[in-house]
Amino acid sequence: MTDPRLIRNFSIIAHVDHGKSTLADRLLELTATVQKRQMKEQLLDDMELERERGITIKARAVTMDFPAPDGNTYEINLIDTPGHVDFNYEVLKSLQACEGALLLVDASQGVEAQTVVNAHLAEQAKLEVLPILNKMDLPHARAEEVATEIEDAICIPAEDAVPVSAKTGKNVDKVLTAIIGKFPPPTGDVNGKLQALIFDAVYNDYRGVVIYTRVFHGTLKKGDEIRMLGTVIDHEVLEVGQLRPKMTPTAELHAGQVGYVIANIKQLSDVVIGDTLTHQDERLRCEPLPGFREPKPMVYCGFYPTVPSDFEYLRKSLEKLRLNDSSFTYEPETSDALGFGFRCGFLGLLHMEIIQQRLEREEDMDLVQTAPTVHYKVRLSDGVIKEIHSPSDLPDGSMIEDYLEPMAAINVVVPTEHIGAVMKLCTDRRGIYVKTDYYGQERVMIAFRMPFAEIIYDFHDHLKSATRGFGTLDYEIEDFEESNLVKVRILVGGDEVDALSFLCHRDQAEGRGRKILKQLRKDIPRHQFQVALQAAIGGKFIARENIAPLRKDVTAKCYGGDISRKRKLLEKQKEGKKRMRQIGNVEIPQKAFLSVLRSSDETK
Repeated sequence: MTDPRLIRNFSIIAHVDHGKSTLADRLLELTATVQKRQMKEQLLDDMELERERGITIKARAVTMDFPAPDGNTYEINLIDTPGHVDFNYEVLKSLQACEGALLLVDASQGVEAQTVVNAHLAEQAKLEVLPILNKMDLPHARAEEVATEIEDAICIPAEDAVPVSAKTGKNVDKVLTAIIGKFPPPTGDVNGKLQALIFDAVYNDYRGVVIYTRVFHGTLKKGDEIRMLGTVIDHEVLEVGQLRPKMTPTAELHAGQVGYVIANIKQLSDVVIGDTLTHQDERLRCEPLPGFREPKPMVYCGFYPTVPSDFEYLRKSLEKLRLNDSSFTYEPETSDALGFGFRCGFLGLLHMEIIQQRLEREEDMDLVQTAPTVHYKVRLSDGVIKEIHSPSDLPDGSMIEDYLEPMAAINVVVPTEHIGAVMKLCTDRRGIYVKTDYYGQERVMIAFRMPFAEIIYDFHDHLKSATRGFGTLDYEIEDFEESNLVKVRILVGGDEVDALSFLCHRDQAEGRGRKILKQLRKDIPRHQFQVALQAAIGGKFIARENIAPLRKDVTAKCYGGDISRKRKLLEKQKEGKKRMRQIGNVEIPQKAFLSVLRSSDETK
């Protein structure tokens, strides 16, 4: 049994692309956890999408052994975290299982928006935070200035900050020594009642649900009868072990350790992330841990199988993904245009894109995805407030007293020369200026209050363009505010298509409606009859486009002769097209449903 005093549990937190995964690689190399011949860059980012995009999506845990200068061998448990704002919930889960956090800051770029947010999350979890200045091998690294920025922005003393280069491995051994010296050991009682936190889980086709857990008190071993306090379901433990980084069975997991549990769990609903594991025996049962704050979905969109018979398979695929990523929600819905599907909620646009691509790659699903919308509320005439996840949820217009839209507090960190560009970008999108904070001489954090609907589509892209790539963004939903919103209905061939309808501010309705119709005209193929595309608010049409019919040259066989013969053939064709239009159905391809998204990008 490892002495709990020789265990350290920590996370690496940082802004996206500041070098978390590279530092984790060097730590794995330095502790000889992975053989050199098995080593590859970003080893813990084992998902195909992570390697393709160069970002961390899922938190990963790994156990390392480090022979310290004091003669002891320490067991170090690293729980890696993502850096993008859309995966904030993964960071929150990881911090709950740790006693310390390495705050990694790029010495060339300095403190970014997500750096500040992650540092505050660590402070709320009452963790010891150690600043690390990474990328010291770059010629334009600014160690002293960045240390000052850390003190100004996060109020953490930075005189102990360790300057490292994760790429070259310089000073990484000092990071391990600092982890041992600065971070406290776990305080759990090895002989107490079993109390373990489920911080993640994955589904294995052969072994069922594999639970990733941090043991706070007691001991867990093979053959134990365990109970999950949230779901009140009992199982027998078949195997326990640690992640080094592959699953390695051990005799037991005791207080302070991080590892996995296999208990032949076949029902995915039996496991809830944030639940507490304990013994089944009532005399050995503990109190539940506080768990995690439930994430609130910010962006909603519909997923529909292209083949209606795949609906149940899509449900199972979503259930499996939900186990691995508990920050998204789904519920069944039906659409007149698309049939049966699911209305899914996500933390952001990138989160939505990642889930869609994981469904297509890992589960081999063929999906139609509707354009994303944010979560609105309406106050009805009887005073009841109703939540709206899609325009089809809206009650009759005569019953609606007020529309309420979500407002976000956004923080933008930029170099001082780009303040004017950021101010213009935010005010153009109905943003209200709040305050400005300076970090050192060259960087500034500007706070705005802005409708969330103005952020989700392309705000980040425009911010990067306006600030030449130096601007970084973080946002948090604060509350709902009354707004002059309208529902814009899109009609194709006279029939309303609920999947294309959207909610927006009245001032933007006509412009967005025209953009969408122009895009639909390109995406919907021509038919044998004219197809009318219309945008309407209530009963008033605000825009129209026509898709011209395909035309066969019926007069091609006429060589000269009387004009009346040609006219007769054209009249006959016209009559046929008239009948066809009365009974014809318009085929709408999948890419047309994303026209709503593309047109909003162009509107700005």
